[in-house]
Amino acid sequence: MSKFVPALFGVALLTFAVATQAEGQVISNDLSKCRSGPSTLVQISGVKASSGKIRVQSYRGTSADWLAKGRWINRIEVPARAGSMTVCVPLPAAGVYGIAVRHDVNGNGKTDLTSDGGGMSNNPSINVFNLGKPSYKKTAFSVGDAPKAISISMKYM
Repeated sequence: MSKFVPALFGVALLTFAVATQAEGQVISNDLSKCRSGPSTLVQISGVKASSGKIRVQSYRGTSADWLAKGRWINRIEVPARAGSMTVCVPLPAAGVYGIAVRHDVNGNGKTDLTSDGGGMSNNPSINVFNLGKPSYKKTAFSVGDAPKAISISMKYM
């Protein structure tokens, strides 16, 4: 078994977890909303293809909310662009948050284990042992009353 298989299994579970969310507010990628106030400017790197959609979701940085069904705050969906992308995620107030990113490569709205990818704030390791859902403590970051920039590196099968 390849040493990459556990990590790839984790990516598959991450993409499934992010894909199953169905609540919260869907908003546009308005970079001007990251000029002031609580927000996160997410720099996404390693996008493998200019096909499908990138979905970015914000969560409160708590055990009860992180990747829990229906607990996301904002979702931004944008056409994927290979390489790097920037997405603005407005937040309701200063506090602790986590960000999850999913790349639905073929845009079918389903998790395709062999092609879709994902990533999370703080770029935690994703593997079979944490079932693709690292602790909220590993993904959480603080946001004050001003925008905060973070970087997320995508992982694929």
